[in-house]
Amino acid sequence: MEPRHATAAVVGAGDFIGAAIAKKFASEGFTVFAGRRKGEKLTPLVAEIEAAGGHVVGRSLDARKEEEITTFLQDADAAAPLEVCIFNVGANVNFPLLETTERVFRKVWEMACYAGFLSGREAARLMLPRGRGNIFFTGATAGLRGGVGYAAFASAKFGLRAVAQSAARELGPHNIHVAHLIIDAGVDTDWVRERIREREGEAALANLAPGRLMRPQSVAEAYWQLYQEPRDAWSFEREIRPFAEKW
Repeated sequence: MEPRHATAAVVGAGDFIGAAIAKKFASEGFTVFAGRRKGEKLTPLVAEIEAAGGHVVGRSLDARKEEEITTFLQDADAAAPLEVCIFNVGANVNFPLLETTERVFRKVWEMACYAGFLSGREAARLMLPRGRGNIFFTGATAGLRGGVGYAAFASAKFGLRAVAQSAARELGPHNIHVAHLIIDAGVDTDWVRERIREREGEAALANLAPGRLMRPQSVAEAYWQLYQEPRDAWSFEREIRPFAEKW
């Protein structure tokens, strides 16, 4: 592992995708700043990265609060120049339209869209003076088409995609790569497995077809591939899905 004098910040370092991203970039020599709502849940991730010889800082972070995002990214940049910022906050909920409360709609937008705007803006503020950097956003199929029960989630993800696209057009000429990664699949997480159990039963969960779920490590690898793209062939948007996914 070749150490780099650079930091990768993961906003939304949950147990699955976020943790996989943090481990991947730490294994490539980055100092990783990992943030999530309940910072104490980062203890196992920090221990695993450090045991492998990596450098990581775990922080409690509410990405909807401007001052917390600002401090988190400034601290990351102070540790080593902020080279990569990945926004990976979830917020996937499903409610029939008439059961979607004002609070749910607003909270989902704050988590999946507004927090993404704050993260992208503050990362850009740190990267622009150096004329380099990478800002990546985790998107979803819901950001391309609304589905039954997804009025809140889809509208937030549509908004996040618009934020990312606007930022890409503005920041690209300044040598800052902005990209939006669409995950068109269920990711192999406890939450997704529980939903399969509820909808299809224990037998379906025990006999998942190969390729039905995407491994978090594969998402992390896709982000690493985005980071490695040459600047004369940057992509703004990538869609990834398992080989068996119908689309």
